[in-house]
Amino acid sequence: MLDDEVRTAARELALRYGCSVSEAIRRAVLRHRDATLGISPGRRRARMRVLEELFDLFEGHDAEEEIRRLKEQDEDF
Repeated sequence: MLDDEVRTAARELALRYGCSVSEAIRRAVLRHRDATLGISPGRRRARMRVLEELFDLFEGHDAEEEIRRLKEQDEDF
């Protein structure tokens, strides 16, 4: 049973997340757990795999060149 303040907060989160109130509560509980207890080793490994994939995708990428190209494109607007 939720009191009025918590019910209102859950509705606000649901609007922000674009989901149901129960999904907003689920996300809030999981985020609080992760912030308080840390993430599980399995989730940590999954995050590391994604991070390594991103490193691979951007390997050899020249950030300075990308910025220069984008600035040139912006000049045309």
